[in-house]
Amino acid sequence: MRILLTNDDGVHAPGLKVLETITRTLSDDIWIVAPSEEQSGAGHSLTLSRPLRIRKHGEKHYSVSGTPTDAVMMAMGQLMKDCPPDLILSGVNRGANLAEDVTYSGTVAAAMEGAISGVRSIALSQVYAREGMGDSVPFACAEAWGEKVLRPLIAMPAGKRMLINVNFPAIDPDAVKGIRVVRQGFHDIDRTRIVEGTDPRGYRYYWFGLGDSDAVPAGTDLEAIAQGYITVTPLHYDLTHDGSMDAVAAAFGH
Repeated sequence: MRILLTNDDGVHAPGLKVLETITRTLSDDIWIVAPSEEQSGAGHSLTLSRPLRIRKHGEKHYSVSGTPTDAVMMAMGQLMKDCPPDLILSGVNRGANLAEDVTYSGTVAAAMEGAISGVRSIALSQVYAREGMGDSVPFACAEAWGEKVLRPLIAMPAGKRMLINVNFPAIDPDAVKGIRVVRQGFHDIDRTRIVEGTDPRGYRYYWFGLGDSDAVPAGTDLEAIAQGYITVTPLHYDLTHDGSMDAVAAAFGH
């Protein structure tokens, strides 16, 4: 099985090394094609206004000067065009990708691009306990449970036009209660924080952040993570809201 690894934290991110270690238990045909720099929050963006560059770091190990979507597209269309992957794994992201945050996530977007290309794709993220942890975020839960989560997902029949989103809770691996398949939640509040500062020349700058939320809708990824479970959520990239089709058509007299 040929596996492509990518992420949105950059080619040198600790979580990518964790993912490679996990994946080596599944296959010996591993390719890495990841952004050269961190691209957190890049979503499903594609670079169109400047050229992309590829750098080789070792055998089957590359970086792309662009977004996670760019990395997957360059892997599929250039680096691996004669030997496409059977599986794409994106992560392990430093931080949660739960609820509506998946719409911002470069980690999930990379898996989505893989799914669009017809390749089984899984995004993996490690939740952390508090802000400001930087590279000290512990990946112990992902390391201990990664293979246990991936093997059943790989063994099941591949779904069309879908991807899988996995999140590991910010707890000791021995404290994990199990694995739950749950739907995507919604925080139900505006968590966006705008942090204002002043640069050395006296000009103001602004920094986006996310505040905490106590919303834990039942049966969702938010509830399951809060309860100490690993969450597994099937997602799809068809954004059509089927429940509104008739009402919108009626507005036009159809």
